[in-house]
Amino acid sequence: MKRITKKQWKEYGMITVATAIVAASVFFFLVPSTVSVGSISGLAIVISNFVPLPISAITFVLNVVLLIIGFIFIGKEFGGKTVYTSVLLPAYIRVFEVLLPNYESMTQDPFLDMICYIFVVSVGLALLFNANASSGGLDIVAKLLNKFLHMEMGTAMALPGMCVAISSALVYDKKIVILGILGTYLNGIVIDHFIFGFDAKKRVCIISEKEAEIRAFILNELHSGATLYQAVGAYNEEPRREIITIVDKNEYAKLMSFIEKIDCNAFVTVYTVNKIIYRPKVHHEK
Repeated sequence: MKRITKKQWKEYGMITVATAIVAASVFFFLVPSTVSVGSISGLAIVISNFVPLPISAITFVLNVVLLIIGFIFIGKEFGGKTVYTSVLLPAYIRVFEVLLPNYESMTQDPFLDMICYIFVVSVGLALLFNANASSGGLDIVAKLLNKFLHMEMGTAMALPGMCVAISSALVYDKKIVILGILGTYLNGIVIDHFIFGFDAKKRVCIISEKEAEIRAFILNELHSGATLYQAVGAYNEEPRREIITIVDKNEYAKLMSFIEKIDCNAFVTVYTVNKIIYRPKVHHEK
């Protein structure tokens, strides 16, 4: 029997907490508002108007059906983490349903409930992302669309969510439908911010007559690294050296201030970097 490592215990602990946060956002904000923000729980809220089952049970059935479809058509790409979250999420929602059977909205406003849901669920989903897990549900639909219809993953993620939001028109008024569509769009933006925004860095490319001074500032003042590339101007074919460095937000502000002070004619391009993967070589002694 394969032994569970300390890292796996830590990951599943994070997944357990993250799923609890997602379930809380659904029960305390999404369900009272009846706004079907694009998610499997949002679809469960719509279906609950036609099927006499609690939302937790509908969510569980939908997740199980999607998992089976995923295993059949995609294979074993959906590992234990996806199965775990797909079962744990409706279990948490059921606990809330039993403990607070007559719960009503704390804001008494569908719009405020939607905003609260988006921010709370984003925290949970960001934790799941950092644990290399997902909440299942519509993620499975997105992967099916990507595989069989060759959709880009961004579009494949957005389309099912929008369909869920629009489906609320079957039972709710126009205001709720519009809030669902708006919430689905905002949800994607906020989730990206929670997942990537805090760790985002800047890739700064600099061509300057003061190349030596800027390079020294990056190395000695910012204590950051840099790479030099040989570049040739297309107009006059003069060789120039380009400095490329990756800095955080604070370092970026200091670097731009220094460049503006030392060479206001410097040519600078800036890109946002969401993730850096660096695996230094490990030298083993013989």
